[in-house]
Amino acid sequence: MMNLFRFSVIFAFLLWSAAATAQSLLGSFMNGKGKGTVALSYTAESYDNVFLVPADAEGVPVFNEVEVNSVSLFGTYGISDRLDVVAALPHISATGNASQGVLDELGFENNRSGIQDLSLFVRYNPLSLDMGDHSLNFMLGGGISTPLGGYEVDEGLQSILAIGNRATSFNGLAMAQFRTASGVFLTTQAGYSLRSGEVPNAVLGEIRAGYAGAKFYVDAWYAGQVSTGGVNILGEGFNGFFPATDVSFSRAGITLFAPIASGFGVSVSASRYLNGRNVGEATGFSGAVTYSF
Repeated sequence: MMNLFRFSVIFAFLLWSAAATAQSLLGSFMNGKGKGTVALSYTAESYDNVFLVPADAEGVPVFNEVEVNSVSLFGTYGISDRLDVVAALPHISATGNASQGVLDELGFENNRSGIQDLSLFVRYNPLSLDMGDHSLNFMLGGGISTPLGGYEVDEGLQSILAIGNRATSFNGLAMAQFRTASGVFLTTQAGYSLRSGEVPNAVLGEIRAGYAGAKFYVDAWYAGQVSTGGVNILGEGFNGFFPATDVSFSRAGITLFAPIASGFGVSVSASRYLNGRNVGEATGFSGAVTYSF
């Protein structure tokens, strides 16, 4: 069972990897000293509606619909039983479906792609409580995400296909995890993301429940982000610079993982944006190959 606990950190990564808006990269299971995991994932999201204010938009402006695909590399390692380091780097491609006539008239393109943001985080477990056969763990996490690729974000409506917001973000999180002897668990986390430039800061939160057993892992989760500032697309104060918008949302999903042999495993997940503002009504699917040592 402990091996599956170590793999569970991958699932937070699968949620995060395709999103242009920052999500938590940290799960709530510690690796253990000298133990780690590397993963390679593929994620696909698509949407043809946008959550806007005051009314949602049917069809994406200019591009009609958008598909976002990413290939991401992820790694985590236990420096001690109570301290982990986590790193991730995605390559993202966003593709629109604008007609050639519209592209020629506006001078736009149907694709933007490249390396997005490098993320480096640490997770610390200062307090663990035994409750009979169960356990309650409290953790703190923090880290930085910063642009590594040279992608553009100030291209007017072309930036609907931007693969990120080109902000450096500093994230702090508090986490709690309740785990039973049978493998059932419940985790929560909440934090704050401080971002550079005109990108609004945001409050982050997540709740996750599932089962980690000897032969498989499954969970269901609900996560959200609330910006503490920003403007609405096409609203008062909007000047065409999309990173300055108020990107708030809630999303939910499920994840399934199974070990194969000799430290290798595979995982699949699905997610959907349930509501929000200035964000696509996207449905996403992910898969990953993992190796634990």
